[in-house]
Amino acid sequence: MQLTAAHWVFLAGVVVILATMVMRKNIVVPAVVATFLTALVWSKSLATGLSAIFNASLVAATSLFNIFLIIAMVTAMLRALEGLGADRKMVAPFRGVMRNGHLAFWTLVIVTYFISLFFWPTPAVPLIGAVLVPVAIRAGLRPLAAGFTIAIAGQGMALSSDYVIGVAPGLSATAAGADPAVVADRAFVMSLVVGAVALAIGYAMEIRKMRKPSDALLEEWESTAERGAPTADAEVVEELAEGSTAVAVERRELVGAGTGGHGGPPPVVGHGPALRGTPAGEPMPPERHSILPVDKPWAAKAFAVLVPAAYLALIIYMVLASASDSVTDLKGGDAAALVGGIALLMVFGAAFVRDRSTFMEASAEHIVDGLVFAFKAMGVVLPIAGFFFLGNGDFSAQILSLGEDAQGPSLLFDLVLSAQDSLPQNTMITAFGILLVGLVAGLEGSGFSGLPLTGSLAGSLGETSGVSSPTLAAIGQMGNIWSGGGTLVAWSSLLAVAGFVRVPAVELARKCFIPVMSGLVVATVMAVVVFG
Repeated sequence: MQLTAAHWVFLAGVVVILATMVMRKNIVVPAVVATFLTALVWSKSLATGLSAIFNASLVAATSLFNIFLIIAMVTAMLRALEGLGADRKMVAPFRGVMRNGHLAFWTLVIVTYFISLFFWPTPAVPLIGAVLVPVAIRAGLRPLAAGFTIAIAGQGMALSSDYVIGVAPGLSATAAGADPAVVADRAFVMSLVVGAVALAIGYAMEIRKMRKPSDALLEEWESTAERGAPTADAEVVEELAEGSTAVAVERRELVGAGTGGHGGPPPVVGHGPALRGTPAGEPMPPERHSILPVDKPWAAKAFAVLVPAAYLALIIYMVLASASDSVTDLKGGDAAALVGGIALLMVFGAAFVRDRSTFMEASAEHIVDGLVFAFKAMGVVLPIAGFFFLGNGDFSAQILSLGEDAQGPSLLFDLVLSAQDSLPQNTMITAFGILLVGLVAGLEGSGFSGLPLTGSLAGSLGETSGVSSPTLAAIGQMGNIWSGGGTLVAWSSLLAVAGFVRVPAVELARKCFIPVMSGLVVATVMAVVVFG
């Protein structure tokens, strides 16, 4: 087909966005400028170009608001659980399991994975860092290995599939025009493959470096902060220090409980990296929170059991629904809606048990905090997604104000069709090309911002490459999140992990590189062969 000037402007916008990512700069401005110029050139109308800037974000917000809402509800639940101390109770039983470095390695993997799978790595990093990392180090696990396990299990395996909350597969599927359930299922399998390969390699590299359990190991690790040993970049360490007081108190209290130490006052709700920034979290200083935990051990224990039990029941129901015709299957976003509904009821219950006289106000505060976090974590995605939606024929008519029945241009699809004759007709090359784009897109360090790009490419290439668009979307999702979500990019949320385990972020990223890249190669080949 004949490409127009608008096609070339759109392509230039994609190239500039990728180049901006490589330079580690924010891509919102290039995305908005590219949206304006593409719409202006296509319509030859300044008014349409200007309105497209607004319409693109509005269309993206309309399509993705359900994702924002589920993030807000789950975050609100975590805030409510912190008010009872139930978040710490949920992982406390695992402290007794870590008797040596080998058990500590796999315990950190399992606990981090399941917490991150249900609640994102946002609460997992401070929770695991405060409760389990000190115990794991005392058991003989090196701090660098502890950071590796948390990054692979949380920011890698759990966040790359995002199977329970469904944000990542929702973004990928929406951009690709694919079924979110299919993308989610394939991404889930791929995340397990990448994680299994990465953990196997990392564990093999660490076996000879395990040490005998000793209190001296913990004392040595704790003294690194006093000596000023490097952990992450200086600015990030300084920011982490805003929430370090409560975390230190909590670490001393929980570790001391098992080693003869003394306890301390309870931390404020939202200690450490918790509720601000990317999905993997940035520091939230304690003084920003107005709700302090109360001393109600029975309530903390009850909710520490009730919340996992409720979501375990949901998982069992989902498995039964997919495997049996006698159980009503969940359609579309029903599963995410159930996650949100359960979360909101837990917010009310935890706030009521904490303080009956103020539970209405506290519940509202938790919800507001959840919404604020959702838009801080995901708001930047809207103008970026809006630009790539402009290249999608399903959304471009709305963005260009063409009317309800009008057919908008499919700029990205047209570009792919025009270039397909010069591209090698090889399924593996296409799959690894999408993986590479995802890895490059993840260089920005946010983890999710490149999903509209990889999803759109997957939707365009799916009909001509011999690989289905859901599979390509899942492959792009793996590359994007394993890169920018916090395993390969040192300036991503990996900084928070490095800060809690007290190792240099660059060194931690270097340790993750070979295991993660090996896993991504194996998973990509598997996806093409098995899913097609």
